[in-house]
Amino acid sequence: MVRTANRGHSLPQARPFAIDLQQLKFLVAASDSGSLRRAADLHSVGHSVISRSIAQLERQIGAVLLERSSGGVKATLAGRSVLRIARIILEQIDTLSTTGRANGRGEAGRLSVGFCTSISAGNLRTTLLDFKKQYPQIELAAVERPRTYLINALKNGTLDVLVVTSDVRSLGSKSLKLWSERILACFPEHHPLLARDVVYWTDLRGETVILSQYDPSHDLEDLMLSKLASPHERPKIDRHDVSRGIVKSLISMGLGIGLVLESDVGVNFGGLAYRDVRDGTGSSCIDFCAHWRPDNENPALGGFLKLLIARYPSLIPLE
Repeated sequence: MVRTANRGHSLPQARPFAIDLQQLKFLVAASDSGSLRRAADLHSVGHSVISRSIAQLERQIGAVLLERSSGGVKATLAGRSVLRIARIILEQIDTLSTTGRANGRGEAGRLSVGFCTSISAGNLRTTLLDFKKQYPQIELAAVERPRTYLINALKNGTLDVLVVTSDVRSLGSKSLKLWSERILACFPEHHPLLARDVVYWTDLRGETVILSQYDPSHDLEDLMLSKLASPHERPKIDRHDVSRGIVKSLISMGLGIGLVLESDVGVNFGGLAYRDVRDGTGSSCIDFCAHWRPDNENPALGGFLKLLIARYPSLIPLE
C-alpha cells in the first residue's frame, strides 16, 4: 500500500523564484548527515534555520525533498533528483570561487586539455608531464571524449585546448601543427604476419581489422582506405562500439587484428604484438594539431602554448 502522508505528494507550485545557494548547501548537508540537527551543527546555525530553509526550498520547487521521521531525514525520489543537480551546482560554484581567487592572486589557474587518443606513452603524455613540472600551481584537467564532444566543448569555452588528429580550423579556432605518430598493426600472438619485421598495407588483404567506433579509429580507417585504393586489396573492417581497450581484448581472442597509434602501445596488454605498417615510401603516420579559441585569455593556456613551441621548435601555425 502506498503511504499517503505528504511525503509522496507534490506541494503547491510557487511563482517563479530564485534559489539561494545556502538552501542547496543545507539540503545536501541534511541528506548526507541524515539529520537536520547534525546539518545545523555542521553549518553552526540553529536547527530551526535549517528546517525553515529546506521547507522554503520545497515550497519553491513544489515537491517534498526530504522525508522527516524520528530517526532523521531521508531524500524522497524528487529529493534525490534535486540533490544530484544541487551537488553539481555547488561544485561548480566552489570551483569558480577557488579559481577566481587563485587567479586573482596570480598563484594558480586551470587548464583543460581535450584529446581522443592514448596518453600511455608518446608526445602528449610527455607534454602534459612537462607542463605539470613547470607549472605545478596550475590545475590540469585532462578530458578524453569523442571528437564531436571536444569540438562543442571548445566552442562553448569548457575546454581551453584540443590536441587531436583532425583539422578543425573550420571552427574559427587557432591551430598549431604538432607531432606525427606512426601507425602500427596490432596482432594476436602467433599470427603469421609476426614472422615479418615490417608489415605493408597490402599484407592486410584477407584480414579482419577490428576498429572502435571512437576516435581516432576513423582517421586510421581513412588512412587505410587511402593506402589501399582497390576494394579487392582491402581487409574486412569490423566496427565495435567499444573502447580501444576492449578492441585489444577482441584482438587477443583471435577475432582479428587492429590498427593503433604508437602512443597506444604504452599500456601493457598480454597476448598482443605490434608491427610497423608501411607503404613504398616508408612508415605511415598521422599528424596531431593543437586547437584553441583566439579569444581565450586564460594565462594557463599561454603557458601551455609556450611549452609546445619550446618542445617542438619546428611547429607551424595553421592560421
